[in-house]
Amino acid sequence: MSPRIVQVEPAREARSGRNRVAAIAAGVLAGLLALIGVSGLEACAPRATATASPATGGPGGPFNLVDENGRPVDQSILKGKWSLVFFGYTYCPDVCPTTLTMLGRTMAELGPRARNVQVVFITVDPARDTPSQLKTYMTSPVFPKNMIGLTGTPAQTAQAARAYDVYYQKHGTGANYTLDHSVVVYLMDPEGRFNRPIPEDQTPQQTARQIDAAMNGA
Repeated sequence: MSPRIVQVEPAREARSGRNRVAAIAAGVLAGLLALIGVSGLEACAPRATATASPATGGPGGPFNLVDENGRPVDQSILKGKWSLVFFGYTYCPDVCPTTLTMLGRTMAELGPRARNVQVVFITVDPARDTPSQLKTYMTSPVFPKNMIGLTGTPAQTAQAARAYDVYYQKHGTGANYTLDHSVVVYLMDPEGRFNRPIPEDQTPQQTARQIDAAMNGA
């Protein structure tokens, strides 16, 4: 299994906020996994990456996927709003629900400005994450209400991952395999251009401040 990149120890506020988010996620995780029919999974091993693409100068680029309703979408879905793009999968037992819970709280922190922000969750597990699976997963009350779930064929998934410099790797066999994957949230501007990465260890308050700063041109 690929080693996780070690990050600098976060400040006390980040640790405390992260623990609160993790506690909320843990509280809903058992019910969520039961809802989608998952059991006996081991933790996935995330990798944090936010490198610039030599081809594009930054994460982001063309993709062709389908949303949780089965409708074809492409990169134009990012136009018109600030977008928080996150790659994960619905069977992920830890980092994905924790991150999505954090983003749900971030929307609350943003208040009225949240109407100009959307969360785009792109699965790296197209074999299991059908549109209906994504739709069920997204019903968690602690996840962002304005979340869009995207899936596709393995080739379409690989194309989207390459565009965002996302790492993912399958581990194990049978129905309960897991995936290592990147955990950075990509903040994209209303033109669909990369603005900045949102690290996994930020609190909802810190993330909201990052979005506010981007909206204000900082």
